[in-house]
Amino acid sequence: METIARIKTDFPEKFGIPRQSGRIRALTGTLVFEPKFRTPDAVKGLEEFNYIWLLWKFDVPQSETFHATVRPPRLGGNTRVGVFATRSPFRPNRIGLSCVRLEKILLNENGPELIVSGVDMKDGTEIIDIKPYIPYTDAKEDAVGSFADELKDYHLNVEFPDEILQSIPEEKRAALTAVLAEDPRPSYHDDPARIYGISYAGFNISFRVCNGTLTVLKTTKAPLANN
Repeated sequence: METIARIKTDFPEKFGIPRQSGRIRALTGTLVFEPKFRTPDAVKGLEEFNYIWLLWKFDVPQSETFHATVRPPRLGGNTRVGVFATRSPFRPNRIGLSCVRLEKILLNENGPELIVSGVDMKDGTEIIDIKPYIPYTDAKEDAVGSFADELKDYHLNVEFPDEILQSIPEEKRAALTAVLAEDPRPSYHDDPARIYGISYAGFNISFRVCNGTLTVLKTTKAPLANN
């Protein structure tokens, strides 16, 4: 399979990325096609859809051994279920699937670029296919979500002191707050004294969690990556 594009997002690391696509619409990304596929003809008609499916490559070591069962984080990290009953990245073929909103298509000297929202991918993730979301076939009214349904409304209260919040660009604040409310921690962690950190939009954000409330402690600018 060929990589057809790469996505630019605000997440340089996996920690903190929403566990499912579409949870946070304020999280946006830009799909930049590889040179071979930079032709407007390839996306002709796509503007008539407002949601698309992205198939992409999980960024996990190929040396990882296949396991028939995995421990979903949202089940506390201790309960095992079959790998094919989860969306774990540790699967025989490291293919991810995301449903994102197509906000617009830009045309420039490098061909088309897709602006999407509701992303759940690390910056630079390789995209291997794009397909339109078709409501009458893809939306199933009688669908059952198993353990995922039980946790869909889970969130933390976020305390983001104003003097710290001001250090984040205004257009990034709502998305960052929503990311923190999703609880980036592994579900089996419950240490109110532990300090966590995520990297987002060029910043490192430190926080701790106690009794269902996440408190942001500080933000610092992340060092520039070496190219």
